[in-house]
Amino acid sequence: MILRSARPSDEDGVRICAQEAYAQYEAAIGRKPAPMVADFGQQIADGVVHVAEDSAGEVAGFAVFFRHGDHMFLENIAVRQAALGTGLGRRLIERCEAEARAMGLRKITLYTNEKMLTNLTLYPHLGFEETDRRTEDGFSRVYFEKRLS
Repeated sequence: MILRSARPSDEDGVRICAQEAYAQYEAAIGRKPAPMVADFGQQIADGVVHVAEDSAGEVAGFAVFFRHGDHMFLENIAVRQAALGTGLGRRLIERCEAEARAMGLRKITLYTNEKMLTNLTLYPHLGFEETDRRTEDGFSRVYFEKRLS
């Protein structure tokens, strides 16, 4: 896998990846999860989308992260079904951490939907601590942060 900044030509692959990763939650949430309706074209143009490209040149996963004040905000991370269980999600988070450290930032924040139960155990396993729960934009969100050494 090659991890790199997304290019405009990656937009369809990023959208397909988001569809695969988040469609399973649509019924539980009662509508499309926010990452399924993101403006990936604009996010790619803004330089905040990072993709994992497989050996066939396809998008196998992606992460959206950017500096937000004194920390890095990990807005979205998704992995295609075929790449689940390969450690790709962890590698994308490690890329986010590396870029945060390079910017001199000392923490990463993120949120997930409370209905995404796998995430509620995955993020603590990766060193994130829950910091808050609240409803925003009609979504019940759980907030996490990870302090960087």
